[in-house]
Amino acid sequence: MSTDSLPVSSVGKRLTVHRLSDQLAALLSAQIGSGALKPGDRLPTEQQLALTHGVSRTVVREAEHQLKSRSLLVSRQGSGVFVAPPALNQPLAFDPTVLDSITAVVQVVEVRRALEGEIAALAAERATRTQVAGLRRALVAIDAAVALGGDGVAEDLAFHRALGEATGNPQFAFLLGFLEQYLREAMRVTRGNEARRQDFMDDVRREHRAIVDAIAARDAPGARRCATEHLLRGARRLEEGGVIAAPRTRRLRVLPAGKGTRKKT
Repeated sequence: MSTDSLPVSSVGKRLTVHRLSDQLAALLSAQIGSGALKPGDRLPTEQQLALTHGVSRTVVREAEHQLKSRSLLVSRQGSGVFVAPPALNQPLAFDPTVLDSITAVVQVVEVRRALEGEIAALAAERATRTQVAGLRRALVAIDAAVALGGDGVAEDLAFHRALGEATGNPQFAFLLGFLEQYLREAMRVTRGNEARRQDFMDDVRREHRAIVDAIAARDAPGARRCATEHLLRGARRLEEGGVIAAPRTRRLRVLPAGKGTRKKT
């Protein structure tokens, strides 16, 4: 079924629940799974989908990005977005309910920590001057978004995406692209908590700059340490903000950026 619009059963179904992009992605995924949208079918345009479901074009782009990362959709330059052929291999996927609890959000932050230290180290070894300049622009974009009253989540994700691209390894970019659908909610929680206190926001800004400075200096161990410490401090800020409870058997003691290593007590 080649189509420029969604099946009649979904037309006019407006999305009004939390995480609109996730809901739209789930709706489109269900239509692909049921056969209502078949391999080779062209999706409506961003504008058409936005009007049909009562969401912004940004929400549509985020939803399509999720489905592309799962190999359900594919873009064809100049033609639009199409339902992809069936994958030969099972794509990586998380149960979307993993983000129904704050504990699961923290678990996603741990996944980030395992990845992003090495990503930063590789970026320090391989990033071009243009990519380093792009990282600095990404930090400016985060500040600009916050100054305008936004949460800076999209801009923060763009910064981490740029870090992945600076490794020169496209597999990191693919993996981060997949994880974004889960990282987005985790980042909303962490940035929402940080926005409540100026000292938290100042610390995040310094930590981001320290990562980029280490990459610009070709300091791979320093970049790895700064990226890992940034996420450890993020967990600590969640504890201090009362979002999560500090572990009873282990307390994180995180030193200021660039001073020593993490200690456990």
